Amino acid sequence: MATVNVPVPQKVSDYWPRYRKRALIYAIAVQVLATLIIGGALVLTGVITSIDTMVITLMTTVLASIILNLLLVMQLIVPLGDIAAALTHISGEPTIIKPPNPNDRHFERDGFKPLLQLVYSTSSRSGEKNPNHTETEPAVDFADVLATLPIGFVVLNQEQKIIYANKAAPVRTDSDGNSSLELLFEKGNDLNTWLKECGDNSVHAAKIWQRIANKIPGEENRKIYDVSATYQKGKPAEVVLALLDRSGTYQPEDDDLDFIAFAAHELRGPITVIRGYLDVLGDELGSTLDQEQAELLSRLVVSGNRLSSYINNILNASRYDRRHLKLRLKEESLASIYDSITDDMRLRASSQRRLLSVDLPDNLPTVAADGTSISEVIGNLIDNAIKYSHEGGAVNVTASATTDFVTVYVHDQGIGMPDQVIGNLFHKFYRAHRSRETVAGTGIGLYICKAIIESHGGTVGVKSTEGVGSVFSFTLPIYATVAEKLKANDNSNENFIGKGEGWIKNHAMYRG
Repeated sequence: MATVNVPVPQKVSDYWPRYRKRALIYAIAVQVLATLIIGGALVLTGVITSIDTMVITLMTTVLASIILNLLLVMQLIVPLGDIAAALTHISGEPTIIKPPNPNDRHFERDGFKPLLQLVYSTSSRSGEKNPNHTETEPAVDFADVLATLPIGFVVLNQEQKIIYANKAAPVRTDSDGNSSLELLFEKGNDLNTWLKECGDNSVHAAKIWQRIANKIPGEENRKIYDVSATYQKGKPAEVVLALLDRSGTYQPEDDDLDFIAFAAHELRGPITVIRGYLDVLGDELGSTLDQEQAELLSRLVVSGNRLSSYINNILNASRYDRRHLKLRLKEESLASIYDSITDDMRLRASSQRRLLSVDLPDNLPTVAADGTSISEVIGNLIDNAIKYSHEGGAVNVTASATTDFVTVYVHDQGIGMPDQVIGNLFHKFYRAHRSRETVAGTGIGLYICKAIIESHGGTVGVKSTEGVGSVFSFTLPIYATVAEKLKANDNSNENFIGKGEGWIKNHAMYRG
């Protein structure tokens, strides 16, 4: 039976390695051949009579010329390599090669930028012509069409300047004619950061942000959008944003928070009185209570403290959304901060039959912190670890220092979380379906933790494996690294919070 050889289809990415290899081989071969010809001519003409001298001369000449020629060839074929890399990415083939960025300075200096832009823009235009289009069809003014839609559209050029925005887009134009996009992104997850990543690593990319407001709560004409962005490197309309107004869905939740905050404020007084009476009962009757009565009183104290903590969280959430989470930071040690809540944490753990281990070494650097706020963060994370652990499970709190930050870890061996849950954990009112059914809570504790830590100039993080456990962490700046900045600003945290600049008003989740 005859064997049929089916040719393997070649890839775009196959060309450049082969071409580079051939170019180097040809350069070496030509140089060796040229050197041998010159050496033979020198011998025939009697210029060189000694074999040893000829061998040394030829070898020295070959080595030196090969090195110089290889350097020359490698430099000359760089532009072709960039073109090959751009075409590989345009082809859609999987590759680890980073596409060349037309905006890199060296491309602008040597004049190669227009060529790369032409490659990318030609790719983006290919296939756009409708094969069924005829010259008799009426022309469509898409700007007029977009202007009538309730969805906002914004187009940015290669310099990330707004070149088009329809009426529904949250765009403001100042007296000088400069347009700016009014959106409040989260720090580290903003449009500027994504565009920079695209410019460095991508030819085509897309991203969606949810719950992006154009103004803070309480301001007039506030709207909340889901934002979709598409990026195509080198195209005249390099970035296209679509903004779907979902205020009708998201605004009621903010209104609910207003009502809840009002109710929480009214409940704070009675709860404080109840906790005070519980403390008095514990002091006055402690020695007369039997073990069961003492246990019941301990549970009442734990519940009262937890209810007070929930109320504080709700009030903090309301202040955070209204940009009032301003703090005064001073030099604190983590050990002393935890000492203020150690009895409460120990009582919570023992009442829930969990094993709590806290290791905050005394030799850790001091941090810039508001002690009360950080104790609330630690308490929230430990309380969550206790709630989501199994009976008898261990909750471990540790800390370590790097050059500029101290990191605190809260590790549990509980139920863990799937990946799709982790991405939403720090949104207010978010609770996974399973946790809503099995564990009580408000869904804003982690939102407040994030607010407090970012207001300290730190970050929060989580790693989790379903069925194994979770590790929550947060960082705080080491006091010595920020002492001068704090002293210059009367210990205020405002200089710690980055605010984006340029055409996007990125408040980076700071509500100050």
